[in-house]
Amino acid sequence: MENTSITLTRYLLMQQREHPGATGEFSMLLSQIAFAAKTISRELGRAGLVDVLGASGEINIQGEVQQKLDQISNGAFLAAFANGQLVSEMVSEEMEHPTPIQGNEDKGKYVIFVDPLDGSSNLDVNVTVGSIFSVHRRPEGIKGTALVDALHLRGRGQVAAGYALYGPSTTLVYTTGQGVHGFTLDRSIGDFLLSHEHIRIPERGSTYSINEGRRNTWFPPTRAYIDYLQETDTQTKRPYSGRYIGSLVADFHRTLLKGGVFLYPADPKNARGKLRLMYEAAPLGFVAEQAGGRASDGTQPIRDIVPDSLHQRTPLIIGSAQDVQTAESFYH
Repeated sequence: MENTSITLTRYLLMQQREHPGATGEFSMLLSQIAFAAKTISRELGRAGLVDVLGASGEINIQGEVQQKLDQISNGAFLAAFANGQLVSEMVSEEMEHPTPIQGNEDKGKYVIFVDPLDGSSNLDVNVTVGSIFSVHRRPEGIKGTALVDALHLRGRGQVAAGYALYGPSTTLVYTTGQGVHGFTLDRSIGDFLLSHEHIRIPERGSTYSINEGRRNTWFPPTRAYIDYLQETDTQTKRPYSGRYIGSLVADFHRTLLKGGVFLYPADPKNARGKLRLMYEAAPLGFVAEQAGGRASDGTQPIRDIVPDSLHQRTPLIIGSAQDVQTAESFYH
């Protein structure tokens, strides 16, 4: 059977049959996520034709100007989980507090963390963007203001994570701890079809991805590591080539498939880093590890960090296991 004949729903059911204790909840949950991705993909596809490009005039919890499509994408996720009985709350880059899902209050077993539209500042120039999601089991018996502290969940506790990539094609990549699988949206039938089964990242790559425009503000370990990658050494296949899109999901997706390393380091202005731990770094870290890669803040695995806030930031080094380990040696 060719992969191109296997829809996401069919693949999830096949996986469910291989695990006799499975309840089907993950199948339904991932179907809801896929519906949100299809909705966002549709909106992006006509963004230049209707008035949805540009800033909305609102500022999100990060102090960043929201794009109109940020709000549309956030709403797409909220709508996808409504009345689905699985997700009780959603934590989003676009909302300060956890938001109860309509019809699921105190019923759902899960809470989902999302960056609804990563890289949205690139939309006006038609650059690839994406959505990132992370699923945790909801702490039992906790309500009200106590829930905020209870949701400071370590990345090791994720039960599912992944991302959608909106580019020349729309791709959905996910893991539930049983490997990493990718699906591409066939717009003619409106469904995701299996295109990348059991993705494995090369143990070592030949490219690095970082914003070199900030070189003068890097801490010494970052500068030393990039200098190392740019040196000529045939034994270690250096120099590496630089590849940087400026859209986290797109840069990570290329690194996942081709190998190499992506860095978004801390600097004096962002001493704790810039990327958000719970709905950007941790879910991508889960995907990277399940594909045989590695994700770190330079001194510890990303998924071992215990957050102290829902919107905590972190440095991120992610990609091929050997490349990330080499980077860590400079920070140690």
